[in-house]
Amino acid sequence: MKPLKICPQVYQVGGSNLSHPDDCCVYLLESEGELALIDAGAGKGSLAILENIKSSGFSPADVRYILITHGHIDHIGGLKELKTRTGARVVVHELELDAVENGNPRLTAASWYGVTYQPVKADRIIKQDSETLALGKTEVVFLHTPGHTPGSLSIFCQCYGLKVLFGQDIHGPFNKEWGSDKNEWRRSLRRLLTLDADILCEGHFGIYQPASEVRRYIESYL
Repeated sequence: MKPLKICPQVYQVGGSNLSHPDDCCVYLLESEGELALIDAGAGKGSLAILENIKSSGFSPADVRYILITHGHIDHIGGLKELKTRTGARVVVHELELDAVENGNPRLTAASWYGVTYQPVKADRIIKQDSETLALGKTEVVFLHTPGHTPGSLSIFCQCYGLKVLFGQDIHGPFNKEWGSDKNEWRRSLRRLLTLDADILCEGHFGIYQPASEVRRYIESYL
């Protein structure tokens, strides 16, 4: 498969069919020549992700940020290599630091994938709900949506009038070892419904649009 243009400014450049079978969906957001990656895959597909960025018409050198939604290995295993090769700044919620910076194996679940995680120091730590980041002319909003993990982030922005939600792993699964909380998760999903997003870029199951399909997907889990 080739990298997928989802809408103006948004591309899928990684995933089980795009980079490596172990990878989560990895998305690329572009604004005024500045790029941000949403998540980093499990690690074995890092070079393919970089090639897919090029195939989409961009340079990996223009990746300014890697935005981490949570600390599971299929989302952070490629972080070290992608950060090294792009020079990007890593953004993560403070409650995921033990996974991302310390590589706590209970939290990363690295053994599930047979991967040795290389810890990475965060450049920006999200501590408050709805913190923002400027990528070119696009405002990126970090929504704290705990449930799957305590520090799970959903990322929200508007691209040419379309409301785009990067809701990685909002489907679960849940494990007490990770600090999963189904009550928090239900509250998080109800909150995401209030956004009325036009497009949902999910963590493993791909793209949902228009808004009615996004709503139907989220409500199906509730």
